[in-house]
Amino acid sequence: MTTPPVLRTPLTALTGVDHPIVQTGMGWVAGPRLVSATAKAGALGILASATMTYEQLESAILEVKERTDRPFGVNLRADAGDASARTDLLIRHGVKVASFALAPKQELIAKLKDHGIVVIPSIGAARHAEKVAAWGADAVMVQGGEGGGHTGAVPTTLLLPSVLSAVDIPVIAAGGFLDGRGLAAALSYGAVGIGMGTRFLLTSDSAVPEQIKRRYLEFGLDGTVVTTRADGMPHRLLRTEYVQDLERTGRLRTLLPDLRRALEFRRVSGMSWPAYLKDGLAMRKASGRTLAQMSQAANTPMLLKAGLVDGDTGAGMLAAGQVVGLIDDLPSCEELVDRIVREAVAHLESAGAAIIR
Repeated sequence: MTTPPVLRTPLTALTGVDHPIVQTGMGWVAGPRLVSATAKAGALGILASATMTYEQLESAILEVKERTDRPFGVNLRADAGDASARTDLLIRHGVKVASFALAPKQELIAKLKDHGIVVIPSIGAARHAEKVAAWGADAVMVQGGEGGGHTGAVPTTLLLPSVLSAVDIPVIAAGGFLDGRGLAAALSYGAVGIGMGTRFLLTSDSAVPEQIKRRYLEFGLDGTVVTTRADGMPHRLLRTEYVQDLERTGRLRTLLPDLRRALEFRRVSGMSWPAYLKDGLAMRKASGRTLAQMSQAANTPMLLKAGLVDGDTGAGMLAAGQVVGLIDDLPSCEELVDRIVREAVAHLESAGAAIIR
């Protein structure tokens, strides 16, 4: 394979990676194997820590560092009870990037930056970008409604320019990206790179069981649905029978199974009862969810784990972006990143050639 062309942007300068591509922090998916493969390919891999205990996170960080000396990041829950301790873990092990699904407190941003860690919160509205930019965030990732997992209603093509107009810090575009055309388009908008989840999940380096990856490839562009019935927040999932049943049936019918899975997640996460309840109350306060929605929210990680880790093809809850309908192969991270960069350069050069002066 010949050396791919280089696309230098403020994202590559800020993080030290070769290419302006980010593998997002997907729970149960973005572990050491995928993150290190992404890093070796010259992109930015992000470990997902929300489904890891503190000890598992430290082990994952050390494993990535054993596999590669390239920069990588860790996604943290800003509202987690041990967020400060996990921050100290990143500082101690010299992790390059800290990303957040929710806006971290100003003091937390300052602490990370004081130790040379790049802070990149994910946001879903221009006003949120303005807030974290004022607090000192180095960059933001914008996820439009096309993205998988928790998402908003505004498509990337509208959300991205609104955020670019609102802040002066680098903006990474996510939601609906899978190839070089998307990267070229994002750079043309003024973004500094793209973030991808589903596309990296569907690689040979992803630890997701093969039969589950093949199941993803069966779905078309209409194969996902955004529902609040999963955990009380808009959540884009594959349109499985379970999800469709969840949309049709009352929550009372699923309450007891939900509670059983929630208790199992507490056991798997290694959290004490006080810490588990404190985390739940903090989440409820931040999101405004009802108790019934909170029971489903606590249950959701185990439903995702059933498919993404255990390989249960009958698992009904599998997060996916709309791009799943355009993906038909399982390349390595190296092959994927190389292909995306080459395509992006070709599209940018083609666009430039069309300019008449």
